[in-house]
Amino acid sequence: MTTHDLVILGSGPAGMAAAATAVAHGITALVVDEQPAPGGQIYRSIESTPLKERRILGDDYWHGKELVDGLDDPRIDYRPGTTLWQLTRRLEVGLLQGEQASMVQARHVILAHGALERPFPIPGWTLPGVMTAGSGQILLKSAGLAPSAPVVLAGCGPLLLLLAVQYLRAGIPIAALLDTTPAGQYRDALPLLPGALRNARTLLKGLGLLAELRRAGVRHVRHVTALEAEGEDRLERVRWQCGNDPEWHCLTTPLLLLHQGVVPNTQVTRALDCAHDWDERQLAWQPRRDAWLATDVEGIAVAGDAGGIVGAKASAMQGRLAGLGAAIALGRVSEDKTREEVKRLRRDLARETAIRPFLDVLYRPAAHWRLPGDDTLVCRCEEVTAGEVRRMAKQGCRGPNQTKSFTRCGMGPCQGRMCGLTVSELLADANGQSVAETGYYRLRPPFKPITLGQLATAAEDASE
Repeated sequence: MTTHDLVILGSGPAGMAAAATAVAHGITALVVDEQPAPGGQIYRSIESTPLKERRILGDDYWHGKELVDGLDDPRIDYRPGTTLWQLTRRLEVGLLQGEQASMVQARHVILAHGALERPFPIPGWTLPGVMTAGSGQILLKSAGLAPSAPVVLAGCGPLLLLLAVQYLRAGIPIAALLDTTPAGQYRDALPLLPGALRNARTLLKGLGLLAELRRAGVRHVRHVTALEAEGEDRLERVRWQCGNDPEWHCLTTPLLLLHQGVVPNTQVTRALDCAHDWDERQLAWQPRRDAWLATDVEGIAVAGDAGGIVGAKASAMQGRLAGLGAAIALGRVSEDKTREEVKRLRRDLARETAIRPFLDVLYRPAAHWRLPGDDTLVCRCEEVTAGEVRRMAKQGCRGPNQTKSFTRCGMGPCQGRMCGLTVSELLADANGQSVAETGYYRLRPPFKPITLGQLATAAEDASE
C-alpha cells in the first residue's frame, strides 16, 4: 500500500485550488475524482464541451479554465475516473479505477466532493422525462444535448435561473419557468440585503439573469404552491396551482427539470462518524469544522460545498485555505509565515459569502415541498412513500435508522442520497421533534458498489 502526504477527493473548484496551494508548498498531492475530467459540476467538461460560444455558458463557467489547467502540474497525481469506495479514520483510502481496486495510505485528506441537489419529491417525479436541473445542465455542458420540444423548469434557486438562461442562449425553447419561491420570503430576505451588497457582483448577476429571461418573453410563473407531473409511461404534462387560487393550470411537455437548491454531500463524513450540525437556514447537515476547515477526525478537512453551500468562487478560496492547513499540518510551512496570506484569504472569503444569508432565506424551500403528501414516493430505490414513513413514526420510529429497518428506505443503490433529508424531515414533523434530534442515516462503506473480487484485490494491495 503506497503512502501519500496528501489525498484530495474531488476535482471541483475546492479540490483543484487545494491541490495548487499544496504543491506550491512542496507537497505532492494525489487528486481523485470519479468523473472522467476535472471541473466538478460548475466547470464540468470545460476542456471538451461542444458549446464553444462563450456566451452560452457564461463568463463564470470559463473562469474555471485556469484552475483546471493547474492539474497539469507534474507534482499533482491526478486520477480521473476513480471512485472512492472507502475511507477510514486511520486515513486508509480505498479506490476503484476500472476493475482495479486498491488501497492507499494518506497522511492528510481533504474532502472536496461538493454538493447534491436537494430532493424534490412531487407526484410523478419518477416518470421518465422528469429530471433534476443539474442533470439537464450536465447534458448541456458535456454533450451539447438539448430537448427539441419546449421544456418546463420548476423550483427555486440560482441554478434554475442560470440553466434557464443557458438554455435560452443555446436556442432551446422554454415553455415555462415555474417559480416555487414563497411570496413572503422576499420580505423576509430584505433585511439581509445590506449584507448581500458586499458581494454586489453576484447580486447583479442574478438580477441580470432575471432581466434576460424577461426580455426574451419567457413565461415566468411565480408563487407556485402545488406541482404535479403526469403521464402514462412517461411525462406528458405538468400541472400547477398558484397562491390560494384553486384553479389548476396545465402545460404539455416531454421534459420537466426540477430544482430546489443544493445541499452538502455528507455521505463520506457521515460514514467517518464526523460530528455534524443541522443548519436551520440552509436546511441541511454540515460537518463541524474549525478555522482551518478540519473536522473532528484528525487529518481530515472538508473544503467547498461539501461543508456548507458557499458557491464556486468561495469553494476555491476554501480549497486554498485547506491546502495551507495541510501544509502546516505536514510541517511544510509554519503558521506564522502564512499569517498574512491567510488573513487576506479569510477576508476575501467573508466578502464572497456575505450574500449567502440573503440567498438562503430567499430561496428556502417551503415546508410543503419538503414534506410531500402520503401517496408521493420518497425513496425511489425501494419505492417507499411519504405515508409509509409517517406510519413508521406512529408506530414508534423516532429516527431514520429505525425506519430503514422496517421499510428498507435508504437501503437502495443511492444509499439515501435521494431520500435522506426528506425522511429525516418527515419523521421530525410526524414526531414533533427537531431534525437535529431526529438525526440521519447511519452510513457505512463501501460508498459505491464494488465486487467481492475487487475487494480481494484491494486486500492484497493493502497487505503489501
